[in-house]
Amino acid sequence: MKKISSFFGSICRHIGSFFDKVLITPITRVILRVSEALHDSMKSFDRLAGRKSTLLIVSLILAFGTFLIIDQESSVMIDQYAEILYNQPVTAVYNEELYVVEGLPKDVDITLIGQRRHIFLAKQSPSKGVSVDLTGLKPGNHKVTLRYTQRLKSLDYKLDPSQVTVTIYEKVSETKSLTYDILHQDSLDTKLYIDDVELDRTDVIIKGAEYKLKKVASVRALVDVKNIPNPKAGKITLKDVPLVAYDNDGKIVDVEIVPKTVTASITITSPSKEVPIRVIPNGNLAFGKAIKSLDASVTSVTVYGDQKVIDEIQQLDVEIDVNGLDRDKDFNVTIKKPKGITELSVKTMVVKVAVDNSVTKEFPNVSVRSENLAEGLSVQAKTKEDTQVTVVVTGSEDVISKLDSSDIIAYIDLEGYTAGEYNVEVKVRGNDLRLTYESKRREVKIVIS
Repeated sequence: MKKISSFFGSICRHIGSFFDKVLITPITRVILRVSEALHDSMKSFDRLAGRKSTLLIVSLILAFGTFLIIDQESSVMIDQYAEILYNQPVTAVYNEELYVVEGLPKDVDITLIGQRRHIFLAKQSPSKGVSVDLTGLKPGNHKVTLRYTQRLKSLDYKLDPSQVTVTIYEKVSETKSLTYDILHQDSLDTKLYIDDVELDRTDVIIKGAEYKLKKVASVRALVDVKNIPNPKAGKITLKDVPLVAYDNDGKIVDVEIVPKTVTASITITSPSKEVPIRVIPNGNLAFGKAIKSLDASVTSVTVYGDQKVIDEIQQLDVEIDVNGLDRDKDFNVTIKKPKGITELSVKTMVVKVAVDNSVTKEFPNVSVRSENLAEGLSVQAKTKEDTQVTVVVTGSEDVISKLDSSDIIAYIDLEGYTAGEYNVEVKVRGNDLRLTYESKRREVKIVIS
């Protein structure tokens, strides 16, 4: 500020000196000449005008007047400044209980124009902000003007936008059933499971323009797992759960919801069960080779997750690829989680496979059973020979020697069959997965009635 004052003072001194030489001194000379010409008739004026004090006062008055004119013009030209205030909120005045307003911007930009010190003061002093008065306007489209109220009258301002077209609707209301969504459930400890959520109310009121209410398909409470402090098994109360309205496409519909939040009671459980692991070899070993033993480093695993899923799981199958295998090998296996299971107590295991030379052995008179026959139908073998088959078992001699015919199941799959006579393929399975099973008779004849 001192540099600016010094600068303007220097300019004023130069201007005063200039006008003293160009204007004041010539005027003084003119006055003296007039005084000499009128010496006889204006002796009193001559005495007054001839005084040094009179000339000095006149010079000072003219210089001061000139300075004021120039200072005023320079202030207007030099000190003008503009600054933009971005994203200033807009407030609308109207009856919010009766109407809904659309098309009004949430914020506008304000350009303040004036001297820097005035703009600085305007930014520091409180303002009523940008507002628009919609009082008395009826439903329909209206072009309205936005107003900015600033206490400093020395500033000019421009709004962007300054005029907008708004649409006013009558506000209607409707009752909607309330459901919930669980957000960020995967951030929960994998051994925990959200078993149930109870909200403190079953329905809410939505308010807004009629056309928007027709779009609302559902209102949901957004239960965010990240908002649960230290989640653990038990009941947890979560307050201020926000509500959101959605349309049929899952998009948010902007309506007023009463109340805005609800309280949720969340039941967290940690269901688990220990189940055995079954190793399943896939593929055919090298010719003349068979599996002598399958030794797994883990024989059981504890599963965590949905209680209904856990109840249905009796064992976990782990598959290994033995196709072309001709010697002993260790398999590092990752245990896969079934759908609905969130955690396993063991995630990896090692399966040691011992290979031996293969032999075959026949097991005669294995009864053929039927499976998956539709309700209301019955099946009967065409002849006595169709009731039994001979099963050929291939594998390690040590394993086959311990096999009993009761461990072998020969069956026919009748899924999709209706009444009539059929030749059906015979399938065989056994409890020991180290062996392979095959019926010597490919098909049996049956009658379904």
